[in-house]
Order: sequence, then C-alpha cells, then structure tokens
Amino acid sequence: MTTNTELIVLHTTKFGESSIVVHTLSRDYGRRSFLVRGTGKNVMSLLLPLNILEADITESTKSTLYTARNLAPRHSLLGIRNNLYKNTMTMFLSEVIYRTVKEGGQEHGLFEWCRGQILLLDAMDTDFSNFHIRFLMELAIALGFSPESSDLMPFVGENHKVVSQFMSSSFAESMLIPLSGTVRNKICEDVLRYIEYHTESTLTINSLKVLRELFV
Repeated sequence: MTTNTELIVLHTTKFGESSIVVHTLSRDYGRRSFLVRGTGKNVMSLLLPLNILEADITESTKSTLYTARNLAPRHSLLGIRNNLYKNTMTMFLSEVIYRTVKEGGQEHGLFEWCRGQILLLDAMDTDFSNFHIRFLMELAIALGFSPESSDLMPFVGENHKVVSQFMSSSFAESMLIPLSGTVRNKICEDVLRYIEYHTESTLTINSLKVLRELFV
C-alpha cells in the first residue's frame, strides 16, 4: 500500500551505508520515522530541519519502518534557508518537537499548526527574534497543556511579567516586545522546563547552545 502525504522533517539518522531514517511529523502518520534509500547531496538537501516535503509512503507488513520515496519540496522556504538566524531557529524548534513528541504520537492538529508556523517564519522579513519563544508557548497549547500565566510563574520567575505580556498579546505585538539576548534566552530555557514538566521527560536540546550564542 502506498500513500502520498506531506512530511515535516524533524531529524535524520544514518542507516547502513546508503540509507537514512527520517524522523517526521505528518497529518496521516503523526510523529513517525521512515526509511529513505540513498543519501546523495540532492536527498540530503531535502532533509533540512522543518522542511515540508511531499513523499510516497510504502507500508510494509514485515516491518514497522515504512519507506519514503519520491521526496519533493512542498515549499521552497527560501526566506528561512537564506537567513542564518531563521535557520538556527529551525534547528532548535525541530529538535524540540523531535524530543517532545514521541514516536507514534498522534496529536490532533499538531501537523497543521506546525506547518502554519513554518510558513509564517519563512514569510517574515523583520522582527522575528522572539519567534521561538512564541512558538514554544503555542506548542504547549498545541500539545494540550493550555497554560495560563499563573501556570508558568513557578518556571519563569522574575520574567513572569514579560511572559504574561507574551500570552496576552497578539502574535504581531509579541514580536515587538523588547528583550535583551540574555532575557530572551532565559525565557526560552524556562518555557522548555515547563514543557519538560508536563511531558514528564528530560529534554536535552543540543541546538540550544547555538541559539544562545546567536541571540546574545
């Protein structure tokens, strides 16, 4: 059985000499990994973090690892790929989703929300330095936690007033909240701790270090 579907790339793992396992998010399969045969430059360029792809998924009765073929970009995302800051954000955000949503997880509406967020970031020309903070807060809602300002207070401490401002502002307004790099990084780490607490897991986000260094 073969199904054509859209996939959001979260992570990749080398598999043997010439194949790769792509960890993805999709409407049809939720959080699931697929085998992609061949690791040439053309294939790897398609598998950048948060790329949105179209693929044919071949299901197998012998293995839970289905195969993805005929990969093609659904959107060029040049607004992201031509910007160092946005690229770093996608590394971070894809890793957060990869480590937060477990294999086999099927969160209703998560794919559509994530797809919309990617296209929004791609389209933004300026004022996106707060994007990843807003993304994390909305991710908590997309995962079903629906935090109130008071729920975040034990995690964000002295930055509670700023976080409350984020939560009561429109998206456009929240992008204009003035923050130093230090405060922005601290709020990001604190909201991650909130997500850790509610998912009952430890989120070791390797790309967080790169994000900290970029937004100083």
